[in-house]
Amino acid sequence: MRLSHLALAGALALGLSLPAAAQEKLLIGSTSASSSHYGYFVAVAKLVNEKADGLEASVVETGATLDNLRRIERGQIDLGLVTTNVAQHAVAGTNKFEGKPMKLGLLWVYTGAPQNVIVRADSEVTGLDGLKGVRFNPGIKGSATESTTEAVFKALDLSADFVRGSTTDIVGMIKDNRVAGYVKSGAGLKLDGSTLDIATFTPIRVLSLTDAQKGTLAEKMPDVSLVDVPAGAAEGVPAYSTWSFGVGVAAGPELSEDAAYKIVKAVMEDKDVQGAAMASVKGADLAKLTLQYATIPLHPGAARWYREQGIDIPARLQPAN
Repeated sequence: MRLSHLALAGALALGLSLPAAAQEKLLIGSTSASSSHYGYFVAVAKLVNEKADGLEASVVETGATLDNLRRIERGQIDLGLVTTNVAQHAVAGTNKFEGKPMKLGLLWVYTGAPQNVIVRADSEVTGLDGLKGVRFNPGIKGSATESTTEAVFKALDLSADFVRGSTTDIVGMIKDNRVAGYVKSGAGLKLDGSTLDIATFTPIRVLSLTDAQKGTLAEKMPDVSLVDVPAGAAEGVPAYSTWSFGVGVAAGPELSEDAAYKIVKAVMEDKDVQGAAMASVKGADLAKLTLQYATIPLHPGAARWYREQGIDIPARLQPAN
């Protein structure tokens, strides 16, 4: 947490306690500003600033999950967007965190994130196996989408000519037909805002997993979920199947129990602000989503709120000592 530097310096110099009005400043790591998830975190910061006494939050544009986890570890942000699969690897010390486990606590999950494989309709690519040799973006650089796409392609023995970049860069390249497509987290069971932007003037196709591919992923990648998305993810998009994970918010042990409790309380009691920022969150039971998708223990402050509601916390999600 980042207290007002002026107040802190003055208190230390005079040997006095900080005044009661001092605000604890928090930095929240999000994702690319072009993503609908960024708007969600702006709404979260608004709730914290209005409802969590003594806390003042600001949103930082980042490279999403992996970038946020590195920033949390370095103390550059206090909490941030994470996906449940990568958070599990971070705590377990596996994959990109091999031998270097992180101390991390989950605050809440706000949506499921189907990983939509989007290509230009004129690319003539109709299945994942058709991406071989095709210029294709696996997800924004440093994101959980990117690392999970690479793992999925490896598990399914697929390949593509991967092109790296930010969402803004890749969206422009798809529109200009310099890249055939990309993988982008959906907003619940709907396509993300950046995908809808592409589709405004460039017809798109959403690629689906085959039954055989779903079976392979179920066997080789238990850290992801498999979802069947009904028709209507966007206008004219038929039903399809893809891989998914939960998207939520996590923090390191440096975020105090009291601050985490205030943040979770503000978020859970909100009925309007988050839903206005992200359609998939409107009317969602965030507590239920959290227990459904969580793969790591809850932060002590979050667990405190859950217990106050009489919600049973499974043993696997009990805060680490």
